[in-house]
Amino acid sequence: MAPFVPDIIGNELNLIVALLIGIAFGFILEQAGFSSSKKLVGLFYGYDFTVLRVFFTAGVTAMLGIITLSYFRLLDINLIYINPTYIWSAVIGGFIMGLGFVLGGYCPGTSFCGAAIGKIDGMIFIGGGFLGVLLFSEGYPLFENLFKAGFWGSPRIFETIGVSQSLFAFLLTTIAVLAFIITTKIENKVNKRHFSEFQPACIYAGLVILAVIIGLSAFMMPDRQTEILKNSSDVEMLNSFKPAEMSIDEFAFRIIDNDKRLQIFDFRNTEAFAEMSFPNSMNFTFENLFGKDTKRLLTLKKSISVFVADDEETEKRAAYIASGLGYDNILILQGGLSKFKQEIINFSTLQEINSRRDADIYRFREKASKIIPEILLANKNKGVKQKKESKRVLGGC
Repeated sequence: MAPFVPDIIGNELNLIVALLIGIAFGFILEQAGFSSSKKLVGLFYGYDFTVLRVFFTAGVTAMLGIITLSYFRLLDINLIYINPTYIWSAVIGGFIMGLGFVLGGYCPGTSFCGAAIGKIDGMIFIGGGFLGVLLFSEGYPLFENLFKAGFWGSPRIFETIGVSQSLFAFLLTTIAVLAFIITTKIENKVNKRHFSEFQPACIYAGLVILAVIIGLSAFMMPDRQTEILKNSSDVEMLNSFKPAEMSIDEFAFRIIDNDKRLQIFDFRNTEAFAEMSFPNSMNFTFENLFGKDTKRLLTLKKSISVFVADDEETEKRAAYIASGLGYDNILILQGGLSKFKQEIINFSTLQEINSRRDADIYRFREKASKIIPEILLANKNKGVKQKKESKRVLGGC
């Protein structure tokens, strides 16, 4: 699972795509009337709510688009950069911007839209914006404490208010529909119009029903990570899951043979991993499986990916999560590392031999019990610890 850049859209193509999107975005803003300061300030005076409707439409479209792309594993939400929230600078900055919006008739983005078609007031507004940036930059030492006050991290609203992602998406879509209806009635009253923009009324009803259906679609695409993690804790579901296994003897042989194709995903805690880690092993958590780097590792051609943990149940849970994400080339270590330690590392010579196969296993395990501890000692603290959180640190609007 990964963002479009650089996995689908390469870094070289990224700037060209951004330019084309920017041109399209500017065109849409101009067509929506955002190049007119009168239309923009109409929101504050109650005679034109185009700004509110456009921003609600953009927000709902982006929200449902992200949910859909995430559900189909085309987008990793964890890699989307969320600007950190500093509440006091946000409140004060919002007040200043809102005041400038009412007085000047533009916000920073729409001022460029107006300037692009020759609006002098838009050009003046841009100049004021650059002046404001200069003053803030030069006076930053004076504003720094206020700027950094009230740090809230990078919260998501549905987590903050304690509701599910799907419910929040539906509620926001519903609020948007109600806002469209209410603002249209206000516009009609303020402008003394006695007709709706949509005639007949059935068009309104159809659009409302369509918007509600789109909002309900969020329930059909729950947060994939939450859903899979929840299902992986279901004992009955986990018992019915039968992943492929690698025997402890094959695992030991591949370690001794230094098999470069072997990738070991170790789901123990960091302390246990630091104490004993195998060559080509990586310390993982269940959450790591949803990350971008995991996709690259689990889709390597000719690689042999083995999930290990102290017990087989933890391995099965990790394999279930990976299977839910579409990875089908996963093996788990039979019996877990507890069995591997007991029967390979701490091999006992006092074992009954009833067949030639038992004799072969006896000889191999006796040899492995001497070699593998040396390998583990040489590899101590050399394993790779995966970062718990990976974010694309890029700015945003």
